[in-house]
Parts: sequence; structure tokens; C-alpha cells
Amino acid sequence: MAREEFEEIVETFEFLDDWEDRYRHVIEMGKAMPDMDDSQKSALTKVDGCVSQVWIAPTIEGTGADQRLLFIGDSDAMIVKGLIAILRALLDGETPKTIASTDVTAELGRLGLDQHLSAQRSNGLKAMVMRLHQLAKAAEAA
Repeated sequence: MAREEFEEIVETFEFLDDWEDRYRHVIEMGKAMPDMDDSQKSALTKVDGCVSQVWIAPTIEGTGADQRLLFIGDSDAMIVKGLIAILRALLDGETPKTIASTDVTAELGRLGLDQHLSAQRSNGLKAMVMRLHQLAKAAEAA
């Protein structure tokens, strides 16, 4: 079972029948996300494999079993910023081990995103997920 914040998104998607409404909801989630400072947007935080400009900046809090990976993200595309918000609802603040072992594709599949995103957006989303798994594995190894 995913985090409560993500489960609320699943419930909202089930309530919204129309995909246009769901897209609007994703965009609103992106707009509601905290802004990423321009100083955090660099080659180190840029996610390759996305058509849009995408940045994900991690922060590690705690040590040992209490270690948590937090992240902020941004994009020049509103729908992509909303996808980052969904990833944050699913993974932000979790342990690196939990993030690395979460089947994000299956969780996102519960939203039906895999059937309604363009091929380019799907590839970009996969690149963001891969980046988060890499960050989690690096934090776990540190």
C-alpha cells in the first residue's frame, strides 16, 4: 500500500471520469508544488531522457535506518511538473531502501497514466523514476 498522499490521488482519479479533468488535476498539483530555486537547476539535477526541461534535486535527512530521501523538482512543462508532484506524493520522505524497491510503474499504473500519456511523456516519466531509483541507491550505499 502506498503512502496516504498517493492513495488520495488514486481516489481522486477514480472520482474524475474524464481524462481532461484528470490532466487538469495533475497540472493543478504541479502548480501547488513548492517552487524549486533556480540555483538548484543545474547539470547535476537535470534529468536526461525528457523532452521537457526537468530537474530533480535530492536532500538526505537523518542517518542509518532513520535516513530519508526528500526531493524537489521542476519542469518547464506544467503536466510534467504535475507528474513530479505525483512522484513526490508516492516517494518523497521515504527511506532510500523503500524508494529503490518501490515498483513505481505499478503504482502509477493504478492511475492509468501509462495508457494516457504520450510516448514522449511516458519516456520522460520513466527517466524521472530511474533518476529517483539511482538517487536512492546512491544514498543507501553512502
